[in-house]
Amino acid sequence: MLKSLLTFILAASATIISMSAGSHNQKNNIMWLDLSGMWTRFTCPDTVDYYMDRIVDCGFNTVVIDVRNTGSSVGYKSDIAPRLLDWKGVRIDPEYDYLDTVLTSAKRHGLTAYAAFNIFCESYPWFVRGGGILSGDTLTWRSQNYIPGKGIVPAPENEGPGTAFCNPALKTVQDYEQSLLLECASRYPVDGILVDRCRYDNITSDFSPESRRLFEEYAGVKIERFPEDIYEWKLMPDSSYNRIDGPLFKQWIEWRASVIYNFFKDTRSKLKQVNPDLKFGAYTGAWYPSYYEVGVNWAGPEYDPSLHFDWATPRYKEYAIAPLLDLYTNGNYYKNISLDDYYRSNGLVKNETDSEWQSGEHLCVEGACRYSRMLLGERPFQGGLYVVDYDSDVNEFKRAVEMNVRQSDGVMVFELYHIIRTGWFDALKEAVQAAQ
Repeated sequence: MLKSLLTFILAASATIISMSAGSHNQKNNIMWLDLSGMWTRFTCPDTVDYYMDRIVDCGFNTVVIDVRNTGSSVGYKSDIAPRLLDWKGVRIDPEYDYLDTVLTSAKRHGLTAYAAFNIFCESYPWFVRGGGILSGDTLTWRSQNYIPGKGIVPAPENEGPGTAFCNPALKTVQDYEQSLLLECASRYPVDGILVDRCRYDNITSDFSPESRRLFEEYAGVKIERFPEDIYEWKLMPDSSYNRIDGPLFKQWIEWRASVIYNFFKDTRSKLKQVNPDLKFGAYTGAWYPSYYEVGVNWAGPEYDPSLHFDWATPRYKEYAIAPLLDLYTNGNYYKNISLDDYYRSNGLVKNETDSEWQSGEHLCVEGACRYSRMLLGERPFQGGLYVVDYDSDVNEFKRAVEMNVRQSDGVMVFELYHIIRTGWFDALKEAVQAAQ
């Protein structure tokens, strides 16, 4: 049913694509500069300039300078967060300002520059054990995840990714995350702030007593069985677990989307107070039909998912974040590039945040771009690609670059480190030029 629905949607979006193509002729090609990946290279100003030259030569006009990845530390001089000074065996002089150095070089090369922050993903587990941000009183910030066969346990004690998400609904967490963005925006002449992982961890989070209280207040209900009235994990004969949705599941999904929406809305307002010209951007996964699992509705409010998906309430569309963003890029992280590629595959994909395998024409680069265009309408977006997906085939990499540039309003390449590692600068330049 989902595939036939998306076939209809993609066909209907062809008109939208043709109408909007003329209004988005200027492509905004974005290069992501990952803090972890570039740390060992960007501790030398001359090396920074060298790579900025290469980025411009490849046809890019925007860089995203990651200054806070999935750890607690930041790559700039902060009075709030612990500062990253030692990473991967390379220690910098405390007087060296990573963000200032990279930002200055980017500006000198005529590039638009965003500072990027991972939000709500506060620590690696070893930071928790070692004391970092999530220690002492702030241990209460940790997401409480409802894990099959284990019940409700705090991150990162549950098995899964090596990161510890916070509970996005907590005001103390929101205030802390916003304080970092506001500090950076007020101290550095960045063109914009971009947020990543501004979401829930996955469908299992957060089931803390505080989230229960806030949901009951939002929905005007009293939960009799928690978490079973939201959903429960049922053990199957093959030892797997099925999620059985309870009577309050759809309202729970709606409430989580409201939490993320209100954080975006409030953050945008506060950033614009610091600098009205500052751009506010976001990066999400492209897999909209299952992205409700992390509480993010990245479509425009004109689109009503309740008409197509049984997880959405009619109010879900009210929490669409697209109007709050000056820049939006999503991860079209698929090895299948064209719709024909997808048709030749088994059709099953499990994205990073998915609880189950998914199918549908949106699960390839071409389909994801066309679907995103339909969901966003006239709002521009940049289709993102993960270089690692094409490590074994430079021609597939070039096809992916071209597809994103042609079908969206530019390409976002994640990330520069992998272009350096593969030596694909010439291939990247050729692909961008071919698609323009």
